[in-house]
Amino acid sequence: MKIVACNSNLPLADAVSKALHLPLTTAIIRRFADMEIHVEIQENVRGEDVFVIQSTCFPANDNLMELLITLDALRRGSARRVTAVIPYFGYARQDRKTGPRTPISAKLVANIITEAGANRVLTLDLHAGQIQGFFDIPVDNLYGAPLFARDIQERFAGRDIMVVSPDAGGVARARATASRLACDFAIIDKRRPRAGVSEVMNVIGDVEGRHCIMIDDIVDSGGSLCNAAEALIRHGAASASAYVSHGVLSGKALERIGASPIETLAITDSIHLDPARNPPANLRVLTIAPLLAEAMRRISDETSVSSLFD
Repeated sequence: MKIVACNSNLPLADAVSKALHLPLTTAIIRRFADMEIHVEIQENVRGEDVFVIQSTCFPANDNLMELLITLDALRRGSARRVTAVIPYFGYARQDRKTGPRTPISAKLVANIITEAGANRVLTLDLHAGQIQGFFDIPVDNLYGAPLFARDIQERFAGRDIMVVSPDAGGVARARATASRLACDFAIIDKRRPRAGVSEVMNVIGDVEGRHCIMIDDIVDSGGSLCNAAEALIRHGAASASAYVSHGVLSGKALERIGASPIETLAITDSIHLDPARNPPANLRVLTIAPLLAEAMRRISDETSVSSLFD
């Protein structure tokens, strides 16, 4: 097997490479003067099982094009199988028509990735599970829940904890984590008057005196999480923390989280967090490199990936 790293998350690709004891395949990905992307794979890939690691995060369109052009280069280089390893799958929030004359962009992106030459996709915590069905190729959707559960057990040992879903859409995710931890869970009832803005309406469940842990898949502006944390504290929670799979963290999200009552926010490194952005003290990063590396090894060896969900 060979590993090709695009530019969106080189630290994660390096960590996966070290976990698998395989060097990254030498490749040149550069821009022309007009910002066109040029990719050149500098090693023979004919007949090889190749994994391309690229999150389609900010700048989403540039990173997506890098992935597509790299897939095409590998297909034309006669790779036996190409797996697109997309730790964070961009456009996943556009998974359905939200009004008349609106696109289902997640389906469009799935089609483009397939046409570019991907034979398989490996990703983490898709925003909506049905996106797997948008692809006509196999998709392995890994879950961060086992990683989160282990970390919660270590850091919150001896505390009376309660898992909280920050919205109705994340109930299944919160319930699964609560089941792993053998604890209760609550739900934040909120509404969105417009995209990117949320208002907490109610807290469903008795959170008084409990150490509340919110579980979500994406934190973007941070407004929803911060509002939910404030609501939990108002309802008597002893503390409010959060575990989120993908730290998009756009705009002033870091400042908002740092000033919020969130005791700790744990995200994965599916999206690279630049230290130059001065992340706040209550933000932690958990690595998914061992999880991705093991999944890639099992895909290459044609063994079970689903056992990683346990």
